[in-house]
Amino acid sequence: MPPQPKKAPTKGAKQILVENEATISFYRNMAGASGLFYNCVMFGIYHDDIKSWLIFMNVVVMVIYVVCYQMMKYISRPTYTDQGQLIDPGLDLNMEGGMGEHVKDIIILTSIAHITAVMSNYFWLLLLLIPIRAFWLLWKNVLGPWFFQEAPEDTEQDEKKRKKMERRMRRHQ
Repeated sequence: MPPQPKKAPTKGAKQILVENEATISFYRNMAGASGLFYNCVMFGIYHDDIKSWLIFMNVVVMVIYVVCYQMMKYISRPTYTDQGQLIDPGLDLNMEGGMGEHVKDIIILTSIAHITAVMSNYFWLLLLLIPIRAFWLLWKNVLGPWFFQEAPEDTEQDEKKRKKMERRMRRHQ
């Protein structure tokens, strides 16, 4: 006889709070390190080759970092009582398939694009994967099911109404 499947362990509120703080700190440091690396290399070594569009792309990436950081802080914001007791730790940023996972993916992809753009400016094109992924998630979770859902089946009441209309039509002929 196969063993019974065990219930997935749940995390306590304090554990979620501690892990959220560690996650936010890790991704903040990742974004800061990649931004510092890019800016040191570009402004230190390649300062003669800097064009205005490179500065614009650097600003866009920095805005992405700040928006993602603020979003992670916002969705994982804990709630406390007046006495300072933890009521709600906020959304678990490490939950599989959650909003936090998508924000972390954006930071990782942006950091990769930012660091590799030192080697070639074509790596900025990696940032196009963000709207492509967003459209894919929108299609998979909202638009696709909405467009391709099956028509509702006739209920008993609809069947009765249809028969009643058919009888009326036969009488008036």
